[in-house]
Parts: sequence; C-alpha cells; structure tokens
Amino acid sequence: MAQPDVTTLILGAGAAGMMCAAHAGAGVIVIDHARAPGEKIRISGGGRCNFTNLHAAPENFLSENPHFCKSALARYTQWDFLDLVARHRIPWHEKTLGQLFCDRSAKDIIAMLRAEMAAAELWLETSVDEIGHDGTRFRARLTREGRPVTVTARHLVLATGGKSIPKMGATGLAYDIARQFGHGLTETRPALVPLTFDEAQKAVFAGLAGTAVDTRIACNGTAFDEAMLFTHRGLSGPAVLQVSSYWREGDALHVRLRPDLDLYAQLRARRTEAGAKAVTTALAEILPKKLAQHLAAAWGLQGTLADQSDAALRALADRLADWTLTPTSSEGYRTAEVTLGGVATDRVSSRTMESALVPGLFVIGEALDVTGWLGGYNFQWAWSSAVAAGRAIAGR
Repeated sequence: MAQPDVTTLILGAGAAGMMCAAHAGAGVIVIDHARAPGEKIRISGGGRCNFTNLHAAPENFLSENPHFCKSALARYTQWDFLDLVARHRIPWHEKTLGQLFCDRSAKDIIAMLRAEMAAAELWLETSVDEIGHDGTRFRARLTREGRPVTVTARHLVLATGGKSIPKMGATGLAYDIARQFGHGLTETRPALVPLTFDEAQKAVFAGLAGTAVDTRIACNGTAFDEAMLFTHRGLSGPAVLQVSSYWREGDALHVRLRPDLDLYAQLRARRTEAGAKAVTTALAEILPKKLAQHLAAAWGLQGTLADQSDAALRALADRLADWTLTPTSSEGYRTAEVTLGGVATDRVSSRTMESALVPGLFVIGEALDVTGWLGGYNFQWAWSSAVAAGRAIAGR
C-alpha cells in the first residue's frame, strides 16, 4: 500500500473534521474509525440534527478561558452556516429557543459536508496506531482496512471529539495526542447528561417516572427555564441536561416549578373561586397530577383551600418556587451529549486553532476546552473552530 505524503491529515470525520476538510484546500486526507462519516451527526436531534442556534454567542459556552471562543464564533457565525444550508437547499425549521433542525433528516447535513469536502480523501475504518513529528512533518502510523499504512503530513488536525457516547467509538485520542505534544488538559466530565439518584431516592420518586413539568432549575449561579423529566434513574429533560454542565457531585438543584406562573396568586384565586376544593386537587390543576399527589404526600398537605390562610398559601408557593433536589451522580459518558473540558486553550491560537507548541498541529471542535449549551451550540462551535483552522491551513 502506498505511503502518502499530504498537506493535511485530519483525524475524525465528524462535524468538525469534515467542515475543516471543506476549507483546508488541496492535499487533505480525513480518517475515521467508523464505517460511515458523521455518525454523531446522524443520530443527533432525534435524527433531525439540531445543527445550530439562532442565538449562538460566546456566553453560551463554558471554558476555563471564556474569551477563547469569541474570535472563531465571530468570523464564522450561525448565519454563515445557514447560508451554506440554503445553498444546498436543505429545508429546516426552528423548534424553540432558536434551535434549528432539518425538516427531513440529519443525513442532509452529512451529505452537504461530503459534497463540500469532495476534494479531500476520506479513509474510513482506519485507526491510529502512532503519531510522531520530526520537526517538520507529522508521521502517522495507521491501520486501514486491516493493513498498516504510514501517512506523512505538514498539518495534523485533531477532530476526534471527546469521550461522550463510547458505544460509537468515542475515546480520549485527541487528549492523548495533545498531551504527547506538551498540551495540558482541563478536567473532563460528562455534560448535557441526565442526573441520577441513589437507591433510596429512586424509591421515593419511582412513581414519577415519565412525568414532565416546566421548571427553572438553578445550580451554582446559573439557571435554565425548560422542562424537567423524572426518569427511573433520576432526572432528565432539557433543563436538567443544561444545568448538568454546571452541577458537581454533592450540589443541590433549586427547582422552581411552573416559573411562568405566580403560584401564590394562582392558589389565592382558586381559594376565592372554589374554596371547598382540596389543596391536592388545586395543585393538580397547576402541576402534573402525579407530581401534585407526590408533593401533597411528601409535604403533608391536607384540607381544603378555604382552610388555608394567606400565610399558608404563601409558604406553599415558596416551597414550589424553591424545591431542592440533590442528585448523587450522572449517567456518565454513556448518554452524555458532549464532554465538558478537554485540551486546554492556553497554548492554542484562538484565531487559527493552531498549537503554540508544535507548528502545524491544530485542535478543533469538542476536543478543545469549549463546551456549548444544549440546543445546537456545540455544532456551531464545531463549524466555527473548523473553519478557523481550515482557512489558516489553506492560506499557507
């Protein structure tokens, strides 16, 4: 088998890797261990791919250096990606909170990226055995379709993502290579992930599995207004996935039920209109019935609305507005949508994504210590960081 010498070798044929290949110019090989490119794109958004967010901005991203993402996001925005989608005539729609999805299938985004990177070679079912650098070029020993092959390249791009969803082959490969070349890592954790209870708590909340309610969930100074879902293991739903990036073991979640309502006013109005109604019944008109019954039992709510003083209704409203729940763990990388943390940004150019330690080494996408909120933000970071690297490579 020939031993290619190319301009750029990109590790990872996911969102970031393919987008980088589309902008990196001639002489590009993209490799991936999978049988098909863009597998995480394919399964994302329930198969419709939440490919960006209308509101994407630096404040929607977590990093030890919150300023790092600004340059790339400003130079390739969600509007730029929408222009690309429009050129490929991919129909899309907005769901909620600026989240954009394909009308038909996530496969439309994969096909678009394949078309954009048509000049690059794509090697699938290819694994990395060893990476070296002789001071001028990178040397990658690979196994392709069961046979050894060595590729030399002027540029090496780490686009293999993080550790989330290991059943799809996710590993810490990018972290290992970055460390090999002197880069540090920030702490990595599962993010955008359901949170779990211990066995005793699971028993307490078992009857609520499948119940969803609109909430505002706050943790460590950050809050999200979206739905919370009780599961057999603990808590999920958009609000929980969002706040999981800010949560740590031992932290409490402060849950405001139905943040869209003035709960005290609601309870007082119901007392005026139907004072003979049981408190539990009135609560079930505001919250899902199973949740209302659970809280009534847990908090010892008894009697009718007419039996409740203003002070009692105020106290109940306050409890509903700050219900404390303390998960004990998360479901881990198995179900996490992304990895929090990654290759430290302190020795990476925020403009080009190039290493300050090894010229020609680039780190993009989820592999870096830049993690977006739920709702298309992580795809936008993949596009923006990939374009930054690709343009820098093509310009040489």
